[in-house]
Amino acid sequence: MITEFNTPTKIVLGEGAIQKLGEYVYELGSKVLIFGSPSERFKDILDAQLKRDPPYLYFPVAGEPTVEIVQQALSFGKANQVDVIVGIGGGSVLDTAKAVSGLITNEGDIYDYLEVIGKGQSLVKPALPFIAIPTTAGTGTEVTKNAVIGDPRQKVKVSLRSPLICPKIAIIDPELTYHNPPEVTARSGMDALTQLIEPFVSNQPNDLVDALCRDGIRRIARSLPIAYRNPTDREARRDMAIASLMSGIALANAKLGAVHGFAGVLGGMYGAPHGAICAALLPAVIEVNLKALRERLPSSPALDRYRAIAQILELTGENELAHWARHLIAQLRIPSLSELGVLREDFDLITEKAARASSMKGNPVPLTRDEMLAILEKAL
Repeated sequence: MITEFNTPTKIVLGEGAIQKLGEYVYELGSKVLIFGSPSERFKDILDAQLKRDPPYLYFPVAGEPTVEIVQQALSFGKANQVDVIVGIGGGSVLDTAKAVSGLITNEGDIYDYLEVIGKGQSLVKPALPFIAIPTTAGTGTEVTKNAVIGDPRQKVKVSLRSPLICPKIAIIDPELTYHNPPEVTARSGMDALTQLIEPFVSNQPNDLVDALCRDGIRRIARSLPIAYRNPTDREARRDMAIASLMSGIALANAKLGAVHGFAGVLGGMYGAPHGAICAALLPAVIEVNLKALRERLPSSPALDRYRAIAQILELTGENELAHWARHLIAQLRIPSLSELGVLREDFDLITEKAARASSMKGNPVPLTRDEMLAILEKAL
């Protein structure tokens, strides 16, 4: 088997790593556009690091990126002729910055390059240099080649995907996550866990990714509950930052599965937080996948991989995995799909859309319509 593995991003990891921001920015350009939260909660750090003239520009990102937000940010960046982009925030901020970094140098409209709802054309010109600084531990988008963008009019989330938009540098500083609210820690952590489990059991695993998944799952299992209860626990936050990074590398180099196949659809239809959707779905997908594998693909290596996860978690067997996941979700107080607003009357439309999702194609076993409905019912 031939294995491919891509890590085009320079990774700077450790407590205090943010103090190197100024050095890296001014190696790449001089007119800086920062994407961050509306509260500008890292303004003191940015002001200390980016002192040169002209002063940096700031674009606030509230909520998950939409086509409209990206278009506004793109116009702002072009009007100010910026030459380097920095994103400091959660996945929404980083995806917005990532999309703008690629679109700003390429001709045409955003819909020319979006999958599913657009033309899906490839970017052809190099993106502006982009430095990604995650302040949550979950999405791993600081090392991936896609930006997830919503279109509220069509109630979908789709990807802008290109190796050209991989961040030039990722600065991973666990100290930036210390002040996240517990619900953010929980949701983002479950997103990372899902992004480690799904590539590991997918129908196209990767030998190099496997090592990251094994270690990342172990780190989250021991540290996510601690980080949730004690946000300033140094070791737990470091574990979560590293595991999130590993999950991004994993999804960039292997396939995902049914959790993400559903999650993109549900996020677009209901606007619920991605990590919470993933968490609600994970136990049900594990249960249904195991049953389908035993019935139709009993010799599948994915069964052995589920057993390996159980061993990592020190469980007696793979049948305990769904229970373990439900117990973790209960500890983290993550709501069910019904509490997130998902309606049973929409199940047919959800399954129809999810069946076409690119992530669904990586699931270790093709799921029938009835099995997909069973997942939704269990997660409701």
